[in-house]
Amino acid sequence: MSNPDNNMELKCMKSSSVGDGFSIAVNLILMVVLCVACGPKSPSTTPEQVTGTADHSQPVIKRDYSWTNDMVWIPGGSYMRGSDAGQGDEKPVREITISGFWMDQTEVTNEQFSRFVQDTGYVTVAERKPDPSQFPGADPSLLVAGAIVFEPPGQPVSLRNHYAWWRYVAGANWRHPTGPGSDIQGNGNYPVTQIAWEDAVAYARWAGKRLPSEAEWEYAARGGVKDTEYTWGIELTPDNQWKANVWQGDFPNQNSVADGHYWMAPARQYEPNPRGLYDMAGNVWEWCLDWYMPDYYAKSPAKNPPGPNQSHDPNEPGIAKKIMRGGSYLCSDLYCEGYRLWWRMKSAPDTAMSHTGFRCVREGLPPDQMP
Repeated sequence: MSNPDNNMELKCMKSSSVGDGFSIAVNLILMVVLCVACGPKSPSTTPEQVTGTADHSQPVIKRDYSWTNDMVWIPGGSYMRGSDAGQGDEKPVREITISGFWMDQTEVTNEQFSRFVQDTGYVTVAERKPDPSQFPGADPSLLVAGAIVFEPPGQPVSLRNHYAWWRYVAGANWRHPTGPGSDIQGNGNYPVTQIAWEDAVAYARWAGKRLPSEAEWEYAARGGVKDTEYTWGIELTPDNQWKANVWQGDFPNQNSVADGHYWMAPARQYEPNPRGLYDMAGNVWEWCLDWYMPDYYAKSPAKNPPGPNQSHDPNEPGIAKKIMRGGSYLCSDLYCEGYRLWWRMKSAPDTAMSHTGFRCVREGLPPDQMP
């Protein structure tokens, strides 16, 4: 079992979960990206400012709650976490109690991430050129910055051959999600992608927030509704209407676009869940705080489970992984059903992919208790 604290120091061949629900062994070029070290972290912001009164007498506390503008208060409560019908690591079903918290209404967008980068100069994992000293014997021409990009094969392929639709692309990053020929101009309200876990953590720290725990994420996604399968109810397509941006058709080569979007969708294109949260199913996978352990559901505390302090994936025991939830635009009932509320996914924290983003949470008082 690898030590999560030393995960970024790994200098060995690695593999990563880059498919929706599947794991593939990656080549040297991909391994390079997964082993890049962490970047600089930005200081968190504060919601309060101390200012003087108009007559310069005693200073008063001016509380700034503008950070709540694009967030939703999730009141505390309990829910039944997991499923008996899942892949196996969603068991056992247990009652979990969560304290109240604030959560971003939408996945972090290109516009929001751009402000973070402009303010801090942060460089994402996918933008960093690997250090040749960490890869002795490697062809220097292969040590280039880039990320993992989905490319439909254009013909039927075996779903066991993940290389048929995933490709490492030099120059792919959050500014150029599918490679140097792409950009995000005019797509400011789309979810930012090609984000590694450490990139998401850096943004959250800058914003004065954090990533949600896996337990918080599922609790919020369920929206206070019991015995439901999806964020919108128990039927996948009520009244023959798609309620999330997922894949329809013959994955991975043909998408019928029945939901209106071939790739990602802009924020707020579908109805929110009962808590007012958008795209908690489909669109892009969302990073959580937790390390992945397949048996954590059985061992976790019943109240505010923080996630395990180590990681182990039986399929790839040498790689520490973080949890992702919610599915993406690539999820399909033929391949992955990540849009189900209980579906779990995991990946190496230094992996950037064209279908992965995040949203943030923050502790705080409920709206009716704010001074």
